[in-house]
Amino acid sequence: MSLSGQPPAGATYSTILLPMDLDPETEGRARLATDLADRFAARMIGTAAEEIVAPLYFEGADAGIASIMDIQAEQAQKALAEAETRFRRIAGARNRIVWRHALTAPTAYALEQARSADLIVAARPRADGTFDPMAADGGDLVMDAGRPVLFVPPQIDHLAAKRIVIGWKDSREARRAVWDSLPFLKAAEDVFVVSTESPADSVEDVEAYLTSHGVRAHVMLRPGVDAIGDELIAVARLKGADLIVSGAYGHSRMREWAFGGATRELLHHSPLCLLMAH
Repeated sequence: MSLSGQPPAGATYSTILLPMDLDPETEGRARLATDLADRFAARMIGTAAEEIVAPLYFEGADAGIASIMDIQAEQAQKALAEAETRFRRIAGARNRIVWRHALTAPTAYALEQARSADLIVAARPRADGTFDPMAADGGDLVMDAGRPVLFVPPQIDHLAAKRIVIGWKDSREARRAVWDSLPFLKAAEDVFVVSTESPADSVEDVEAYLTSHGVRAHVMLRPGVDAIGDELIAVARLKGADLIVSGAYGHSRMREWAFGGATRELLHHSPLCLLMAH
């Protein structure tokens, strides 16, 4: 970390994307994203979307369907306006903020807007299966956006990232996650590279790679561990870390993502912030 406590030049997120909805937890996530924007001197883009869906069945004339959709559109516009109000209230008088919204599917809209960002700050995927018409699906974001996603658990509104745990597996996804998290890693005081299955030389190469970037890295081998997600969380708690970095592993099945065990466990149950890349 530099003497000023700021990320070194060239190691930063220039633009942060924050998909908004009206869940009570969203404001905490917005405060965290705003703090990160200040930390990295980044532009912040807030987005919201809600899709208007025609009724599948309707007994009556086409004019009745149009009326129902008009009512839906009016309600959605009010919800989008409320999301913008909350976003601007938290962002305050900062100059480098942008608001975008649309009457369309929220996940598709967030994926589209990801083209403008270096980092997406999002809610964890909903483990209980509940539906929010404005919520972007976190699983789709991390697998399809082509950008790292910082998942923020409920009741968290600040990320120090002074100590960070990396879940290392010698794979494309893990390499991508390490690269995408370098702005955090370079500003951290200690980074712990944890591996349950990679050989020692693989983990030592990651340590050397991070050291070459000025990161204070430590190797922790945990062979024979089955519950990898639980182990990463346990190590993070032991070391006082509040951020876990990991690749996102999964495959597409029937237009939905089926995640690997460790990825699923972290996405749904990590009490700490989680930066993932695919």
